[in-house]
Amino acid sequence: MIHTWKITKTKLDELRFDDNSSLDAVTRQLPDGYYSTFRTFDGCTRVIGLSAHLKRLPHADASFLRGRLVQLLQPYRPSEARVRVMETHAGEFYISIEPLKLLSREVYEKGVRVETTTLHRNDPRVKSTAFISASDEERKHLAQEKIFEALLVKNGRILEGMTSNFFYVAQVGNLRYVGTAQRDILLGVTRTMVIRAARGRGVEVRYRSLKLDQLSAAKEAFITSSSRGIVPVIQIDDARVGQGSPGKVTRRLMAAYAEYVLKHAEVI
Repeated sequence: MIHTWKITKTKLDELRFDDNSSLDAVTRQLPDGYYSTFRTFDGCTRVIGLSAHLKRLPHADASFLRGRLVQLLQPYRPSEARVRVMETHAGEFYISIEPLKLLSREVYEKGVRVETTTLHRNDPRVKSTAFISASDEERKHLAQEKIFEALLVKNGRILEGMTSNFFYVAQVGNLRYVGTAQRDILLGVTRTMVIRAARGRGVEVRYRSLKLDQLSAAKEAFITSSSRGIVPVIQIDDARVGQGSPGKVTRRLMAAYAEYVLKHAEVI
Protein backbone atom coordinates (compact mmCIF):
# COMPACT_ATOMS: atom_id res chain seq x y z
CA MET A 1 0.00 0.00 0.00
CA ILE A 2 1.39 3.36 -1.06
CA HIS A 3 0.63 6.48 0.95
CA THR A 4 1.18 9.96 -0.50
CA TRP A 5 1.08 13.32 1.22
CA LYS A 6 1.19 16.90 0.05
CA ILE A 7 3.68 18.63 2.32
CA THR A 8 3.46 22.22 3.53
CA LYS A 9 5.01 24.05 6.46
CA THR A 10 1.73 23.92 8.36
CA LYS A 11 0.07 20.60 7.49
CA LEU A 12 0.11 17.19 5.88
CA ASP A 13 -2.64 16.31 3.42
CA GLU A 14 -2.88 12.62 2.54
CA LEU A 15 -4.02 12.15 -1.04
CA ARG A 16 -6.03 9.45 -2.81
CA PHE A 17 -5.40 8.34 -6.39
CA ASP A 18 -7.31 6.29 -8.95
CA ASP A 19 -4.15 4.29 -9.64
CA ASN A 20 -2.13 3.53 -6.52
CA SER A 21 -0.36 0.47 -7.91
CA SER A 22 3.20 1.84 -7.88
CA LEU A 23 5.25 4.93 -7.10
CA ASP A 24 5.46 5.62 -10.84
CA ALA A 25 1.67 5.36 -11.17
CA VAL A 26 1.23 7.90 -8.38
CA THR A 27 3.87 10.22 -9.85
CA ARG A 28 2.13 10.25 -13.24
CA GLN A 29 -0.97 11.66 -11.55
CA LEU A 30 0.92 14.59 -10.04
CA PRO A 31 2.09 17.77 -11.84
CA ASP A 32 5.50 17.53 -13.53
CA GLY A 33 8.59 18.40 -11.54
CA TYR A 34 11.60 16.79 -9.90
CA TYR A 35 11.97 13.72 -7.72
CA SER A 36 14.30 11.29 -6.01
CA THR A 37 13.66 7.77 -4.75
CA PHE A 38 15.50 5.85 -2.04
CA ARG A 39 15.16 3.10 0.55
CA THR A 40 15.67 3.24 4.29
CA PHE A 41 18.00 1.27 6.55
CA ASP A 42 18.08 0.45 10.28
CA GLY A 43 14.32 0.43 10.79
CA CYS A 44 13.54 3.56 8.75
CA THR A 45 16.11 5.66 10.59
CA ARG A 46 18.89 6.02 8.01
CA VAL A 47 19.28 6.60 4.24
CA ILE A 48 22.38 6.30 2.08
CA GLY A 49 23.15 9.68 0.49
CA LEU A 50 20.03 11.40 1.82
CA SER A 51 21.54 14.88 1.50
CA ALA A 52 22.27 14.24 -2.19
CA HIS A 53 18.75 12.93 -2.77
CA LEU A 54 17.16 16.05 -1.30
CA LYS A 55 19.43 18.32 -3.36
CA ARG A 56 17.67 17.02 -6.47
CA LEU A 57 14.69 19.14 -5.43
CA PRO A 58 15.71 22.70 -6.42
CA HIS A 59 13.91 24.59 -3.66
CA ALA A 60 13.79 22.01 -0.89
CA ASP A 61 14.24 22.93 2.75
CA ALA A 62 16.25 19.82 3.65
CA SER A 63 15.85 20.22 7.41
CA PHE A 64 12.08 20.57 7.08
CA LEU A 65 11.77 17.55 4.77
CA ARG A 66 13.90 15.45 7.11
CA GLY A 67 11.52 16.28 9.92
CA ARG A 68 8.52 15.27 7.83
CA LEU A 69 10.24 12.03 6.81
CA VAL A 70 10.88 11.09 10.43
CA GLN A 71 7.22 11.72 11.19
CA LEU A 72 5.82 9.84 8.19
CA LEU A 73 8.17 6.87 8.46
CA GLN A 74 7.33 6.18 12.10
CA PRO A 75 4.43 3.77 11.31
CA TYR A 76 6.73 1.67 9.07
CA ARG A 77 9.24 0.90 11.81
CA PRO A 78 10.92 -1.48 12.58
CA SER A 79 10.64 -2.62 8.92
CA GLU A 80 12.05 -0.67 5.97
CA ALA A 81 10.40 1.57 3.39
CA ARG A 82 10.87 2.89 -0.13
CA VAL A 83 10.39 6.65 -0.38
CA ARG A 84 9.91 9.14 -3.19
CA VAL A 85 10.22 12.88 -2.56
CA MET A 86 8.89 15.25 -5.24
CA GLU A 87 8.80 18.95 -6.03
CA THR A 88 6.55 20.24 -8.80
CA HIS A 89 7.51 23.09 -11.11
CA ALA A 90 5.03 25.19 -9.13
CA GLY A 91 6.99 24.55 -5.93
CA GLU A 92 4.63 22.06 -4.27
CA PHE A 93 6.14 19.15 -2.34
CA TYR A 94 4.96 15.55 -2.04
CA ILE A 95 6.22 12.44 -0.28
CA SER A 96 5.15 8.90 -1.23
CA ILE A 97 6.04 5.88 0.91
CA GLU A 98 5.56 2.15 0.44
CA PRO A 99 6.88 -0.86 2.39
CA LEU A 100 10.22 -1.97 0.98
CA LYS A 101 10.04 -5.08 -1.18
CA LEU A 102 13.50 -6.56 -1.57
CA LEU A 103 14.58 -8.34 -4.73
CA SER A 104 14.93 -12.09 -4.47
CA ARG A 105 18.30 -13.57 -3.55
CA GLU A 106 18.28 -15.26 -6.97
CA VAL A 107 18.54 -11.88 -8.71
CA TYR A 108 21.83 -11.13 -6.95
CA GLU A 109 23.19 -14.67 -7.18
CA LYS A 110 22.33 -15.35 -10.84
CA GLY A 111 22.11 -11.88 -12.39
CA VAL A 112 19.61 -10.36 -14.80
CA ARG A 113 19.18 -9.71 -18.50
CA VAL A 114 18.70 -6.22 -19.89
CA GLU A 115 18.05 -4.68 -23.28
CA THR A 116 19.15 -1.50 -25.01
CA THR A 117 16.91 1.35 -26.13
CA THR A 118 17.28 4.70 -27.89
CA LEU A 119 15.02 6.31 -25.28
CA HIS A 120 16.73 9.36 -23.77
CA ARG A 121 16.33 12.05 -21.13
CA ASN A 122 15.83 15.62 -22.34
CA ASP A 123 18.19 16.81 -19.59
CA PRO A 124 20.25 13.88 -18.25
CA ARG A 125 21.45 15.81 -15.20
CA VAL A 126 17.89 16.46 -13.94
CA LYS A 127 15.71 13.74 -12.43
CA SER A 128 12.45 14.86 -13.99
CA THR A 129 9.08 13.24 -13.40
CA ALA A 130 8.31 13.84 -17.10
CA PHE A 131 10.70 11.01 -17.97
CA ILE A 132 8.49 8.55 -16.09
CA SER A 133 5.62 9.23 -18.49
CA ALA A 134 7.94 9.38 -21.52
CA SER A 135 9.32 5.92 -20.69
CA ASP A 136 5.95 4.35 -19.91
CA GLU A 137 5.79 2.18 -23.05
CA GLU A 138 9.31 0.91 -22.48
CA ARG A 139 8.45 0.01 -18.89
CA LYS A 140 5.39 -1.95 -20.05
CA HIS A 141 7.52 -3.76 -22.63
CA LEU A 142 10.09 -4.75 -20.01
CA ALA A 143 7.39 -6.13 -17.74
CA GLN A 144 5.78 -8.07 -20.58
CA GLU A 145 9.07 -9.60 -21.74
CA LYS A 146 10.34 -10.12 -18.18
CA ILE A 147 13.45 -8.06 -18.86
CA PHE A 148 14.92 -6.44 -15.78
CA GLU A 149 16.05 -3.06 -17.14
CA ALA A 150 16.56 -0.99 -20.30
CA LEU A 151 19.92 0.64 -21.05
CA LEU A 152 19.87 4.05 -22.74
CA VAL A 153 22.13 4.20 -25.80
CA LYS A 154 23.40 7.30 -27.59
CA ASN A 155 25.74 7.35 -30.57
CA GLY A 156 26.39 3.64 -30.15
CA ARG A 157 27.41 3.95 -26.50
CA ILE A 158 25.67 2.62 -23.40
CA LEU A 159 25.12 5.53 -21.03
CA GLU A 160 22.94 4.37 -18.15
CA GLY A 161 19.89 2.38 -17.20
CA MET A 162 16.37 3.76 -17.45
CA THR A 163 16.12 3.57 -13.64
CA SER A 164 19.75 2.88 -12.79
CA ASN A 165 23.39 3.56 -13.61
CA PHE A 166 25.46 1.12 -15.67
CA PHE A 167 28.94 -0.27 -14.98
CA TYR A 168 31.07 -2.83 -16.77
CA VAL A 169 34.34 -4.59 -16.05
CA ALA A 170 37.02 -4.65 -18.76
CA GLN A 171 40.65 -5.69 -18.92
CA VAL A 172 43.76 -4.05 -20.35
CA GLY A 173 46.76 -6.36 -20.12
CA ASN A 174 46.72 -7.75 -16.61
CA LEU A 175 44.70 -4.84 -15.22
CA ARG A 176 40.96 -5.13 -14.75
CA TYR A 177 39.04 -1.91 -14.28
CA VAL A 178 35.45 -0.80 -13.78
CA GLY A 179 34.08 1.52 -16.44
CA THR A 180 31.05 3.82 -16.36
CA ALA A 181 29.86 6.76 -18.43
CA GLN A 182 30.34 10.26 -17.05
CA ARG A 183 28.62 12.50 -19.62
CA ASP A 184 24.97 12.58 -20.69
CA ILE A 185 23.84 10.60 -17.65
CA LEU A 186 22.01 11.16 -14.40
CA LEU A 187 24.70 11.12 -11.72
CA GLY A 188 23.06 8.61 -9.43
CA VAL A 189 23.55 8.80 -5.68
CA THR A 190 24.24 5.07 -5.45
CA ARG A 191 26.60 5.33 -8.43
CA THR A 192 28.73 7.78 -6.44
CA MET A 193 28.73 5.52 -3.39
CA VAL A 194 29.71 2.47 -5.46
CA ILE A 195 32.61 4.37 -7.02
CA ARG A 196 33.82 5.40 -3.57
CA ALA A 197 33.45 1.86 -2.24
CA ALA A 198 35.31 0.46 -5.26
CA ARG A 199 38.23 2.83 -4.91
CA GLY A 200 38.30 2.11 -1.19
CA ARG A 201 38.91 -1.55 -2.09
CA GLY A 202 41.65 -0.67 -4.58
CA VAL A 203 39.51 -1.20 -7.69
CA GLU A 204 40.33 1.21 -10.52
CA VAL A 205 37.34 3.13 -11.93
CA ARG A 206 37.50 4.77 -15.35
CA TYR A 207 34.93 7.17 -16.77
CA ARG A 208 34.44 5.54 -20.14
CA SER A 209 31.16 4.44 -21.73
CA LEU A 210 30.89 1.00 -23.30
CA LYS A 211 30.38 0.84 -27.08
CA LEU A 212 27.66 -1.46 -28.35
CA ASP A 213 30.04 -2.96 -30.91
CA GLN A 214 32.47 -3.81 -28.11
CA LEU A 215 30.11 -5.72 -25.83
CA SER A 216 32.41 -8.73 -25.99
CA ALA A 217 35.07 -6.66 -24.21
CA ALA A 218 32.94 -6.53 -21.08
CA LYS A 219 34.00 -9.31 -18.72
CA GLU A 220 31.26 -8.38 -16.25
CA ALA A 221 28.49 -5.79 -15.95
CA PHE A 222 26.12 -4.50 -13.30
CA ILE A 223 23.59 -1.76 -12.65
CA THR A 224 23.10 0.32 -9.51
CA SER A 225 20.18 2.11 -7.88
CA SER A 226 19.26 3.34 -4.42
CA SER A 227 16.51 0.78 -3.85
CA ARG A 228 18.31 -2.22 -5.33
CA GLY A 229 22.01 -1.63 -4.66
CA ILE A 230 24.25 -3.51 -7.11
CA VAL A 231 22.53 -5.94 -9.49
CA PRO A 232 24.71 -8.16 -11.72
CA VAL A 233 23.94 -8.12 -15.46
CA ILE A 234 24.58 -11.36 -17.35
CA GLN A 235 23.00 -10.56 -20.74
CA ILE A 236 22.62 -7.38 -22.83
CA ASP A 237 20.18 -7.84 -25.70
CA ASP A 238 21.27 -11.18 -27.21
CA ALA A 239 24.87 -10.93 -26.03
CA ARG A 240 26.04 -12.89 -23.01
CA VAL A 241 28.24 -10.90 -20.62
CA GLY A 242 31.44 -12.73 -19.67
CA GLN A 243 30.66 -16.24 -18.50
CA GLY A 244 26.96 -15.50 -18.13
CA SER A 245 27.11 -15.33 -14.34
CA PRO A 246 28.07 -12.64 -11.77
CA GLY A 247 31.83 -12.17 -11.86
CA LYS A 248 34.43 -11.82 -9.15
CA VAL A 249 34.75 -8.03 -9.38
CA THR A 250 30.98 -7.57 -9.23
CA ARG A 251 30.65 -9.82 -6.20
CA ARG A 252 33.56 -8.02 -4.54
CA LEU A 253 31.89 -4.67 -5.11
CA MET A 254 28.55 -5.95 -3.83
CA ALA A 255 30.26 -6.84 -0.55
CA ALA A 256 32.11 -3.51 -0.49
CA TYR A 257 28.91 -1.56 -1.07
CA ALA A 258 27.05 -3.44 1.67
CA GLU A 259 29.89 -2.58 4.06
CA TYR A 260 29.89 1.04 2.88
CA VAL A 261 26.16 1.38 3.54
CA LEU A 262 26.56 0.17 7.12
CA LYS A 263 29.20 2.81 7.77
CA HIS A 264 27.89 5.79 5.83
CA ALA A 265 24.09 5.75 5.73
CA GLU A 266 22.87 9.12 7.07
CA VAL A 267 20.57 9.46 10.05
CA ILE A 268 17.38 11.03 8.74
